[in-house]
Amino acid sequence: MMLGIDVGGTFTDLVGWDGSSIRTGKVSTSMDQSEAVVEGARALASDAPPTALLHGTTIATNALLERRGARTALVTDAGFEDIIEIGRQDRPSLYDPEANRPEPLVPARLRFGDDRSDLVARLLTERIEAVAVALLYSFRDGAAEADLGRRLAAGLPGVPVSLSARVAPEFREFERVSTTVLNAYLAPVAAAYLRQLGARLQGVGLPAEVRVMRSSGGLMGLAEAIQLPAAILLSGPAGGVVAAAALGAALGHQHVISFDMGGTSTDVSRIEDGRPAVAYERSVDGYACRFPAVAVHTVGAGGGSLGWVDRGGALRVGPQSAGAHPGPACYGRGGDRATVTDANLVLGRLDPGVALAGGLTLDGAAAEGALARLAAGLGLDSQRAATGMVEVVEAHMDRAIRRVSIAEGADPRQAVLLAFGGAGGLHATALARRLEMSGVIIPPHSGVFSALGLLLSPPRRDAAGGVLLEPGDDLDGAVGRLRATALAEAPPDGEVRSLVDVRYRGQSHEMAVPYRPGEGWETLARRFHQAHRQRNGFARPEDPIEVTTVRTETEGRPAARLADLPHPVPDGGAPQRGRRTVSGTRGEEVAEVWWRPSLAPGAEIVGPALIEEPAATCYLASGERGRVHESGAVEVVW
Repeated sequence: MMLGIDVGGTFTDLVGWDGSSIRTGKVSTSMDQSEAVVEGARALASDAPPTALLHGTTIATNALLERRGARTALVTDAGFEDIIEIGRQDRPSLYDPEANRPEPLVPARLRFGDDRSDLVARLLTERIEAVAVALLYSFRDGAAEADLGRRLAAGLPGVPVSLSARVAPEFREFERVSTTVLNAYLAPVAAAYLRQLGARLQGVGLPAEVRVMRSSGGLMGLAEAIQLPAAILLSGPAGGVVAAAALGAALGHQHVISFDMGGTSTDVSRIEDGRPAVAYERSVDGYACRFPAVAVHTVGAGGGSLGWVDRGGALRVGPQSAGAHPGPACYGRGGDRATVTDANLVLGRLDPGVALAGGLTLDGAAAEGALARLAAGLGLDSQRAATGMVEVVEAHMDRAIRRVSIAEGADPRQAVLLAFGGAGGLHATALARRLEMSGVIIPPHSGVFSALGLLLSPPRRDAAGGVLLEPGDDLDGAVGRLRATALAEAPPDGEVRSLVDVRYRGQSHEMAVPYRPGEGWETLARRFHQAHRQRNGFARPEDPIEVTTVRTETEGRPAARLADLPHPVPDGGAPQRGRRTVSGTRGEEVAEVWWRPSLAPGAEIVGPALIEEPAATCYLASGERGRVHESGAVEVVW
């Protein structure tokens, strides 16, 4: 059995695949993530220990957000010790004079020039837990960095040393240093968690091989994840995007926007022609990171997002979340503040009798009380406060979808919204209609879809090399050398894709453009002009171009392909499960309640309706129609 496990802020989702059947599960996320992972793995694989555990984790993200990383030192060229504090001249918020960059992860007293003869002694005195080494020109020649790394490793046994030539061998010293510092800062935390997870699995008789999801949408081995924790900073959302890309392509949709609404946040990403958009430079909580990552935009808008009233008397929702502990008021775990989940329960969109992970049932009275307290501060009743919470949180998610579509030159009206996560189906159609999208897809196993995506994710390696080439230079040689290395390290069934970062000469930003040796500068230029026009609205074909970085993406065979997985089989029960009054845009309506596991392919559901399944609920408003595809997906139009 292959077991995909995705850890979220509220629930940990599991999907098992044994080559013929799928099993799913969901448990509450524990304070120590490994406890929930092992608990869920034992329950789901009680009769057949898994051979591999494919893991999407937020351990690195949480460590950065909560500033729980290691006491880290930076070693660089003398005179450049403060580069991570100087940064770039751009402002976090152009018109907000109070917006500041985050404090550097390495304070000034722990930044050293590499010409210090007492470097090792000073690092020992400072009780350093991790070291980042980033010399100015190591992206071209990493020999000096490697020598320094060996000296530090010998003098600081047990202290992880991150070398920029290994972490991010690209030009632009600020971004390269920042990425290397991030990697060093997270290394001890990620290593401790991953080793503890392996030990816990061994201790309960589940000696599975652990593979960890990369931010770029592929899996890496445990040893590599321990060495490169910055590569898993966005591990959590990537699995769902991979699964959305596969299902969208299978259903014949070229333009898809994935919409993953969980308990803590909502993650959206644009998918074109079956491939998720990948960004090669991101800012994670204000820190520049040059590791490739699926271009996911995250907002603090989930089922656990808290409603509150600001100083001006306006209703706000998030980004604060009730999380798994205590959770929404309706969980009955001590939470007393209204969340989006409480609002949906008060509006009738959730069944108060439904059983969640761990036997948890929803407490309607507690939700009503929490909404009443919030409503009192607004001068409203609880129903109107709940409706307001839904409208506010959907406004946040609307902006997120615009961010990955309109802001990047893509028209959302040409795309379908593929919605999943425990709360995705409750808000998907309202968002899609607001943006005039062509429809909504609710995938099978939607409540654990990100965990399913781990099974569909291939082993992957990303490599890059800094260059500076102009037309007439040996582009094929530069691409070919990196490609040859990637091919030599690729598995027998692996595929290697080459890209180059291109810009107009003198431009301050680049675009990654696919390229194969032999295509030539003319083909590359034409491809770049076209991509630039689509992304930025203009192109300058008469201007010279230059290449700054060559890249490879190496992918092997995933544990499963979408075509391998069985379509859900109706359980034979009655699909219609009664009626329930819900509050929608037209006021109160009586909605038919359907049980999704009993729906056969071809079944049609007309809104207002609720489609319930073990780990998620979908709400169809008046005028919306859902049809069950043979794959088990529900396709919604209006």
